Amino acid sequence: MSAITDVPTTVVPAASGRRAASNQAILFVLWGAFFACYTWISVSRYAGYASMSFDLGIFEQVVRSYAEGRTPVADLLGPGFVIFGDHFSPVLALLAPLYLLFPSAQTLLVAQAALFALSVVPVTRAATRLLGNVRGLAVGVAYGLSWGVQRAVDFDFHEICFAVPLLAFVLEAMLARRWWRALAWCAPLVLVKDDLTLTAATIAALLAWQARRDDKRFVRVAAVSAVLCVIAWFCITLLIIPSFNASGTYRYWDKISGDAVLYGWLLDGVDEKFSTLLWILIPTTGLIALRSPLLVATLPTFGWRFLSQEEHYWSTDWHYNAVLMPIVALAMVDAIARVRATHPAWLRGYASHLPGLVLAAAIALSGTLPISKLTQSQSERYEQNAAAATSALARVPDGATVEGDNATVAHLTGRCRVFFVGSTDGFVPDYIAVHMTDKTAAEMRDYAHELHPGTTYQVLAGESDFWVLRRVNGFGGAAPQ
Repeated sequence: MSAITDVPTTVVPAASGRRAASNQAILFVLWGAFFACYTWISVSRYAGYASMSFDLGIFEQVVRSYAEGRTPVADLLGPGFVIFGDHFSPVLALLAPLYLLFPSAQTLLVAQAALFALSVVPVTRAATRLLGNVRGLAVGVAYGLSWGVQRAVDFDFHEICFAVPLLAFVLEAMLARRWWRALAWCAPLVLVKDDLTLTAATIAALLAWQARRDDKRFVRVAAVSAVLCVIAWFCITLLIIPSFNASGTYRYWDKISGDAVLYGWLLDGVDEKFSTLLWILIPTTGLIALRSPLLVATLPTFGWRFLSQEEHYWSTDWHYNAVLMPIVALAMVDAIARVRATHPAWLRGYASHLPGLVLAAAIALSGTLPISKLTQSQSERYEQNAAAATSALARVPDGATVEGDNATVAHLTGRCRVFFVGSTDGFVPDYIAVHMTDKTAAEMRDYAHELHPGTTYQVLAGESDFWVLRRVNGFGGAAPQ
């Protein structure tokens, strides 16, 4: 990465009048198009019973708790488990009013789609301002199609959907040298997720450095903000989260403690980590983002992921790369503007063609990503018999206590109290609803007896391997509220 310098950027004069209105219309169309695509990806996956619904179920339980004015509890993590014992994400309370109007897991998916699509707006607007309309639009579309965002949409719901547009607005303001606005957009990251507090600290420090010649008062405020974010991170991980966790600890320390720092970072999975790094930098930026100081904002995320022993954190799968996408996209925009102003002709030529090349790469990669399934029918995309699954789960009455698995929980958390299979801590639920293949009714009764010895369950449904069983005798302790 090049040294952080204040190289003047080439700014395309702002459009006025009719052209400005046209640009606004284009941004709205972009948001609407990606909102529709993202919604389709996640909602159709949910409807097809193909969602990885453990996390979606957890977040619905939390949002439902907020909507009902209760402590945010996620029974899927254990009966009565307060979510602050796992991660600090009070931002989820913002979804409570929407959930009150539309109480369903799909509400979370639609809200996430809207937030991810919203991030396309500041990315496109910043790129257009610095690179011109055509190249800026290419960057915006490429970002919306980026594999990191598509993977996150396909992973159902996660609280980082709030961070992605926040980061895009922060960096847009930074590139426009609107320092106070950037710092204001940065502050809410502290409420999204505990690790993003360090990202906020890094961005605040970067803002202080970038503004050092423009506004001395702002530099002091930004520097203090960076320190306060670090203090907040320590308070969250050492005080707040442990106080809500039965073990009295921040359980994610275990993933990077002891020898993990030495062996996990230097040796374990080094090939996969390097591959992920290349995927983040090459198809999305052509490596030119390495010339932008904005790339510093990726370091906290890379740090906790690559220091961890958890292999899922190292990969290109799931939602872990979504927060990096707006950073690398706008780092590329910044780098192109810097290169066009001061560097040799061959590098300027490469930079000027990058928006088109990145868009071409995004379109090509989309052939293997979720958005490529837009033209397929639901039966082509998903193996499950959705109608049979819905019919089976309809046998569970509203308000019941249910023990479910990945295939069922998010289809029940909106109307029942749901626990994850094998994690009821001695509490015996009224119903068990799971997806298990090649089982007979007798085998399912035996399975239920293994989960809850001394309790008898009756099989109510077994359609297309979706099983629903009801407790007919036996007693269990009361589940914590």
